[in-house]
Amino acid sequence: MQSPYHVKRAIVEVGQRIYQNGYVVSSDGNISVRVSEDRIWATPSGLCKGMLAEDQIVLCDMDGKRVSGALNPSSEIGMHLMLYRERPDIRAVVHAHPPTATGFAVAGIPLTPCVLPEVVITLGEVPLAAYGTPGTQEISEPIRRYVQDHDAFLLQNHGATTVGPDLMNAYFKMETLEHFAKIALVAHHLGGVGALSNADVQKLMGIRERLGIRGDFPVCDTREMLKKAQETRCPTCPHRAEATAPKAGGDEALIEAVVRRVMEELKKP
Repeated sequence: MQSPYHVKRAIVEVGQRIYQNGYVVSSDGNISVRVSEDRIWATPSGLCKGMLAEDQIVLCDMDGKRVSGALNPSSEIGMHLMLYRERPDIRAVVHAHPPTATGFAVAGIPLTPCVLPEVVITLGEVPLAAYGTPGTQEISEPIRRYVQDHDAFLLQNHGATTVGPDLMNAYFKMETLEHFAKIALVAHHLGGVGALSNADVQKLMGIRERLGIRGDFPVCDTREMLKKAQETRCPTCPHRAEATAPKAGGDEALIEAVVRRVMEELKKP
């Protein structure tokens, strides 16, 4: 087990990384690490994540109450606690506002197309959780429905959250998420996003399984994407209207039409 100093040092380092990469500004974002069944180290409320010191990191219990430290934990600690309660394997949470990924969240567009092998393996699809008021219980409930099968989430009109078995794992998933969002946006401007086939995705899922990466259901599978597009996940998601019964050409033709429709939304002012 890491010493309290090393845990706090790691939180400070990740805070600097998300700030220097432009994933947060001012006092945005929050980070936490679970160190025991009832203890969590978390960033304090109201301070810039790029300028934190080890003695400003707060120790709190599973009710979000401060155990040690002079400052109060993040006002969004409830979201972290929900994630830890729902999945005991989660030991770290990173919440930030990476600009491109957050742009997708503001546009109401989940990052579900199967495009990059590395993203399919490490993240699978990235769902869009409906809007909830930051700092309240509202922000946690929309995420709860996705937490068992996903490690990265877009938060509508808010930002993104990633989780992992340790802090650097959760942080690198945030990097991957933003990198994927940038590539998807560039591909759109170059003429369109080409999704991987079902067969290719299933091969990548085999790699996920061999690596022991969480996600038993066919994450980022085109048929699963269409099924989820039909659900009432987010009333403003523009791709829902396109997710209808299969047309001539099969699933691949339909998924291409869905992706094109989603990307067209990015052109709108």
